[in-house]
Amino acid sequence: MGIPKIGSSLLAIALAATLSSAAFAADVRIKIAGTWPAKHFGNEIMENMVKEIEDAGVGLKVSYFPASQLGSGEELVEDAIRGNIDIVQAFVYAQADPRLEVMNLPALVTTFDEMKAIYGDPNSNLNVIMKEILSDLGLVYLNLVGEGLVGVVASQKPNDPTGLGDKGMNIRVWSSEIAKMTTESLGYRTTTMNWAEVLPALQSGVIDGAICCTPEWAYSTFAVADVGGYFIPVNTVVEASAFYASQKTWDKLNPEQRAVIQAASTKAASQVMDLAWERSEGFTQQMRDAGWEILDFSPEERTAMITHIRENIWPELAGVIGQETMDKLTGE
Repeated sequence: MGIPKIGSSLLAIALAATLSSAAFAADVRIKIAGTWPAKHFGNEIMENMVKEIEDAGVGLKVSYFPASQLGSGEELVEDAIRGNIDIVQAFVYAQADPRLEVMNLPALVTTFDEMKAIYGDPNSNLNVIMKEILSDLGLVYLNLVGEGLVGVVASQKPNDPTGLGDKGMNIRVWSSEIAKMTTESLGYRTTTMNWAEVLPALQSGVIDGAICCTPEWAYSTFAVADVGGYFIPVNTVVEASAFYASQKTWDKLNPEQRAVIQAASTKAASQVMDLAWERSEGFTQQMRDAGWEILDFSPEERTAMITHIRENIWPELAGVIGQETMDKLTGE
């Protein structure tokens, strides 16, 4: 018995739609921009992430551009909002939204376990807030990546290095009102400067140091270049970045493709966090071997610094990120 004519037509339309959808899915190419330097261990993890996405069989092809080839963190967030870049691994600067200063909240994290709990748990207050903010910007939040706690690289030994007195030094701070306030409260004078300018500025004596780095970044960027000689592990904030996607891209992907990207980025973020912490002590020793002096805090000095920050800086933050965001972050 033959298929009725109208049925044949509907079947042909359905088949054409199915083939069209399959062809579209097979042709989806996404562009991933990263900011880790070419020799950063995270690049291998990112390359594995790319392979995992492509091998999932959901019709995704990936072009990966590491080492800020497509722009700095400030530029990438704007390009992702416009849909020019599909997925980004970068620090999310607050020029797009002052609430993003939550990324710079000092003394929120003081140990690796705290970093894993706050950065690695998708239901933590920080992750929930980041998801809300990026959504408002037209971005899809995927994961936070915590690489470790940030210290100060210096070319001279500061006065009162582990106390709260005047350090007699001018150091670089990144573009963040909160980071500036915190660093100055510890006794440093500050100059706001982009990351790309830091090494030559320290080398030429324009600045005396920079708050910027985990031990790995301090060693691989400064010690190997024979610039600096002191590392002060103030550990006030986390060296962090985020994985996020353009909402315009996300809307074009099917549920399977979205799930694959989410799972691959979650796995990559966790691997970077675990490996970065494991590598930290080794790079601290490499700095010592290179002749650097590590000016570490006693438990009492660190407790005093954390208490000082929470009592003197945290109350000021509501004016920057908003009281509602601050209350969500601290669970009040």
